[in-house]
Amino acid sequence: MDERAEQVLDDADAIAAADPTGVLRALATAGAQVREATVRGAEAGVRGIGDGDRPRSVVVASLGGSALVADVLALLAGAGSPVPVAVRRGLPLPGWVGPLDMVVAVSLSGRARGPLALAAEAGRRGARLLTVGAPDSPLADVCARARGVHVPVQRPHEPGRTTGGTSSRTSLWSLLVPVLQAADSLGIIEVTDDLLASVADRLDDQAEACRPGSESFVNPAKVLALQLAGSVPVVLGDGLVTGVAAARAAAMLARTARTPAVHGSLPDDASEVVATFDGPFTAQSHDVFADPFLDAPRGPSLRLLMLREPPPVPEQDDQAAFEAAALADRVRGLAEDVGVAVSELAAEPGHPLERLAGLVAHTDFAAAYLAIALGLDPGLSPHVADLRDAR
Repeated sequence: MDERAEQVLDDADAIAAADPTGVLRALATAGAQVREATVRGAEAGVRGIGDGDRPRSVVVASLGGSALVADVLALLAGAGSPVPVAVRRGLPLPGWVGPLDMVVAVSLSGRARGPLALAAEAGRRGARLLTVGAPDSPLADVCARARGVHVPVQRPHEPGRTTGGTSSRTSLWSLLVPVLQAADSLGIIEVTDDLLASVADRLDDQAEACRPGSESFVNPAKVLALQLAGSVPVVLGDGLVTGVAAARAAAMLARTARTPAVHGSLPDDASEVVATFDGPFTAQSHDVFADPFLDAPRGPSLRLLMLREPPPVPEQDDQAAFEAAALADRVRGLAEDVGVAVSELAAEPGHPLERLAGLVAHTDFAAAYLAIALGLDPGLSPHVADLRDAR
């Protein structure tokens, strides 16, 4: 990345001008989103949605910028969940879904085809229904007809709106919190209001550290953005929590910074990631004798972005945690041996939801700053708009 990009990221006025839709401002409201959504969910009655009667299964429908909602619920429920948690992006609704099951459909606009169609089909089959999205939307109407519970989320620029942002990408926590509250009431996960308050505090801490007025050499998100600029990112999580964060980071890099990125998690994806270290995007693959004036310019190089759990502590963590850390260290060592650049983010200790929140906030801000450094609007992509218009 050239010096001009770093100068842009050190200029708060230039950042504001390059972010006309207010993506950074919206990301900074993440903590406030958690607090507001906690209240909205309670007012809508999600804490009593189960009435002590646990469903046979839960099907979550979310996609695009809200896809992480389903992934987080599945992560927190885990293999020990008392009921199966299934994730669907669109039709068909599984044939076994009926009155004993619950369907959760999430769409900020309330118009996304996949969640809307799944909610409508769930209503026809008599399944319990929880929806999260804009008030007075098709999704809200479907939920009302099915006598389900709808948690309203205001759209951007509506009167009284104080949190959220331009899209589901920047309104993640407004969409996620009611779903977690409902799952807690059903006994599927344990997410108390105290935990949500701690998550909000952690998101506030990240927003303060990553604020636009902070200089690039001390702002962790700006540092990461400048490292990722001009590279081919491979985002790798070292476990379950970091794996979900890696998927979110890759999606935000693609959608916000228009930088294609692949993601994976250990141990399953270790071989696939390590195999790229002797591919066409590593330092070793470039001719060290190439003349920069006579030969073709050097293309982008691979950069490994590792998302790590906190270091394991003896007598607190089990053997699996130490093995996972050792594998991640080995992958990093192999990357460095062949000249692959490595960036590493370690989660702060805490509940899995707190650890996830910190990593997501950090990489969300980095993706927005990367877009600005590249001269792109982090909020709007003309090609995405063309695709939406063509549907």
